[in-house]
Amino acid sequence: MKKFVKKQVLVIVGSAIGGTAGYLYWKFVGCSSGSCAITSSPVNSSLYGAVMGGLFLSIFQKDKNKSV
Repeated sequence: MKKFVKKQVLVIVGSAIGGTAGYLYWKFVGCSSGSCAITSSPVNSSLYGAVMGGLFLSIFQKDKNKSV
């Protein structure tokens, strides 16, 4: 378990930052009409932010098995 967390630390941190940013976006910007798929609820907005944050920071992970 420790090895997994150490290997995926950027994805975990990115997901935490993205989830927080998604919640803050819902809180301060949101969707007044309620018809927006992502920003109409805090759960949707936080999950979307967590996925996007994790994907974004996973770009910066080094692949040790990559052969050039």
